[in-house]
Amino acid sequence: MKIISYNVNGIRSALSKGLLDFMQLSGADVFCFQETKALPNQVEPYLFELSGYPFSYWVSAEKKGYSGVAIYSKTKPDHVAYGFGVPEWDNEGRIVRADFGELSVISVYIPSGSSGEDRQAFKMRWLEFFTGYINNLRKERPNLIVCGDYNICHKPIDIHDPIGNKNSSGFLPEEREWMEQFVQAGFTDSFRSLYPQPHQYSWWSYRANARNNNKGWRIDYCMVAEPISKRIVDAGIMPNAKHSDHCPVWVELN
Repeated sequence: MKIISYNVNGIRSALSKGLLDFMQLSGADVFCFQETKALPNQVEPYLFELSGYPFSYWVSAEKKGYSGVAIYSKTKPDHVAYGFGVPEWDNEGRIVRADFGELSVISVYIPSGSSGEDRQAFKMRWLEFFTGYINNLRKERPNLIVCGDYNICHKPIDIHDPIGNKNSSGFLPEEREWMEQFVQAGFTDSFRSLYPQPHQYSWWSYRANARNNNKGWRIDYCMVAEPISKRIVDAGIMPNAKHSDHCPVWVELN
């Protein structure tokens, strides 16, 4: 199974930039999208069907043009779970899960705290809740693949300027500590487990020609739970796919 995770920063915008062609040529079995910024009825399902992904599952935010996640797949999952089941967190449309046999694939969009102290505080509360949610879910569904935009750089190697960004949301000590605890609790960062080289990023600011200069952040991950981590065949980042300010990341499991 090959899974691609992609923060599309508006799925309608990404569609206008050739997203469907990319999907058709990708060889992926499952796509996890984040920041769809739309409702399902605002895109044409038959276009995705023609590209080989007839099954789609969305969780949209209450606020129009904001947040939202989706999963598209070639085969129909056995079960789909929409949201957390907690209104406080679900009104922003940040998680959807599809179960394929013993495997469970999650598309998650972790909040950003870059807009101010209130959102940063919300992000930290959200992360605390998410930890408990995942820990409980693993008792029922241990073979998890948690894909998405985590809005956190784990280590200095994951950001182009760790010193200059030491006080920036997304690279704060408490966020990085959360990420470390998440991994240590039994998840494998699929890309970094195979590729320790620097200068590998998945998001670039639109400002200062950051993408062309590769001044980026690696904030998108395919995290694989410990029981199936040995099944990772390969993983990667696709910086040449330019439908968004993010690029796709992927993992393949046997």
